[in-house]
Amino acid sequence: MSDEETRTPTLNRPPAAHTPPSGATPATAPQPGWLGPVLIVGIVLAALNLRPAITSLGALFEEVRTGLGMSGTVAGLITSVPALCFAVFGVTAPRLSRRFGPAAVVCAGMGAVAAGLLLRPFTRGAAGFLAASALSLAGIALTNVLLPVIVKRWFPDRVGTMTGLYSMALAVGTSLAAAATVPMTAALGGSWRTGLLVWAVLAVAAVLPWLPVAAAVRREQRASSAAASAPASASAAAASGTASSGTASVPAQSRGGRADAGPRVVRSRTAWALACYFGLQATGAYITMGWLPQIFRDAGVSAGTAGVLLAVTMVMGVPLAFVIPNLAGRMKNQGAIAATLGVFGLVGYSGLHFAPAAGAWAWALLLGVSNCAFPLVITMIGLRAKSPAGVVKLSAFAQSVGYLISIPGPLVIGALYQHSGGWDLPLTLMAGLLLPQIALGVLAGRDRTIEDECGMGD
Repeated sequence: MSDEETRTPTLNRPPAAHTPPSGATPATAPQPGWLGPVLIVGIVLAALNLRPAITSLGALFEEVRTGLGMSGTVAGLITSVPALCFAVFGVTAPRLSRRFGPAAVVCAGMGAVAAGLLLRPFTRGAAGFLAASALSLAGIALTNVLLPVIVKRWFPDRVGTMTGLYSMALAVGTSLAAAATVPMTAALGGSWRTGLLVWAVLAVAAVLPWLPVAAAVRREQRASSAAASAPASASAAAASGTASSGTASVPAQSRGGRADAGPRVVRSRTAWALACYFGLQATGAYITMGWLPQIFRDAGVSAGTAGVLLAVTMVMGVPLAFVIPNLAGRMKNQGAIAATLGVFGLVGYSGLHFAPAAGAWAWALLLGVSNCAFPLVITMIGLRAKSPAGVVKLSAFAQSVGYLISIPGPLVIGALYQHSGGWDLPLTLMAGLLLPQIALGVLAGRDRTIEDECGMGD
């Protein structure tokens, strides 16, 4: 896809499957009027389901550990599984997107989330619990990577606004699961299995809008391919007539395929800065989601209040996840935002170290602000590439490498907690990781694109 088409403000029509030959007009079937609104609903519902599988578990972590007989190290492994799955399965998203289209892959991803959440409460051991969780997390991984791509393709003139919308929905789902899981579990009989099962209902609902969206996009692609076949045949016939003069005709699909291939992101310093920044903010986020309630409970806070405190941390992302992407989209350099968020995290971790119970609400608020590094880095991914082809590669690279970087964090925190018998060492490590995160955020926020760094500018 050309950069000119990327900048066209289009809502209901995705780009053609292949870039047409120079001078040709892409053949496009008319899209139904309902597609745009349903796509927005699908994006919001998908975003709502990107974290409840994790934060609902965090709220009931002690009960799940006891029920399944997990050691502290195994529990740390559980908190590392999201990052591992996001790294392993996220890297497959570009290939699946090229083969089936991003809408169809997100639809399948939401189906996997629902299936895993339905199966997880019925497992009888840690291995089965891990397997069911991995199924849900695989679907989340694909959706994580492809939502920025869908925004770039269908809403290219509203990247900041749409990123803010789904980041806000993500924060709502995260905080809702953290706050509501414990009271819902109590109301439904007190079993942690029932408390986790409830969130499968929301996941099933998220599948529904993507079914007609994926079907409509598939029909449009087929119509476009059929309409383009006649000009392609004529071009082939003309080429055969001029073969004797030594002129060869290159198939349109071949030219389009290379045009959509995108830059080699591994050559971009900005891509690496984004990947490492993503990895460190994910480390902090998953440590927070997995261990923050336990930190408060060990300080004497009740289980219900600890869940609400995690919800407070997560709910801070609701307004800020909408404000930060819009603010970042208007700025040429987003480094100042990254540094500010890091400072909030440093103060929050320091508070947890010195007065975890006395200032619990303040520390929860501060860490909630710091965790808004996620919508910031997602916005920067959309801004650091010029085309959807560049965004899909950058998104997959930054998220896959980033989640690989984040895998050891929750596991190390669990091991330190078990062997030291307290939170002093884990909290010191968590605060220390914010220093390189701030530096990398400043580097990633510079005004440049991966296409320019890879020598593929206009």
